[in-house]
Amino acid sequence: MSTQTVGEALAARLYAAEAAIDQALSETAFLAAALPSARAEAYLSAVTGQRAFDGAAASISALAEARSHLVQTHTTLAALARKLGLDTLAVGPLDKPGEQPPVGGPSVSALDTAEVNKPLTNKANKILPTPSVSC
Repeated sequence: MSTQTVGEALAARLYAAEAAIDQALSETAFLAAALPSARAEAYLSAVTGQRAFDGAAASISALAEARSHLVQTHTTLAALARKLGLDTLAVGPLDKPGEQPPVGGPSVSALDTAEVNKPLTNKANKILPTPSVSC
C-alpha cells in the first residue's frame, strides 16, 4: 500500500470516529435532558434519581474529554500528512476554523462578508416587558 492510500484510510477512520463521538455525545445529552421530566412524570423523589443524573453528567463530561483528545489527534495527523507531503486527505465536512478561504461548503461573496456582524442601526429596539413577580 502507498503512503497516500494509508493516509486516506486513516482519514476515513478519523472522520468515522469523530462522527461517532459526536453522535454519542448528542444522544447522552438528550438522555440527560429527559431525566428530570421522567422523574417528575413517575412521581419519584429527587433523591431517587440522583445517581442517574450523576451518571449521565459524568458520561457527558467523559465524552467531551474524549472528543477533545480526538480533535488533538486530528490536528497531529494533519500536521504529519503535511510533513509527509501527502495530498489533501479530507473526508466529510471540510471547513476548519482559521482557513482562509474556507474549503468546501457554500461560497461567500464579498457582499455577504460585509454584512456579517454589521450592527442593525435601522431597526427599532423593543423594550421587553418586565415581570411583575420575580422568580
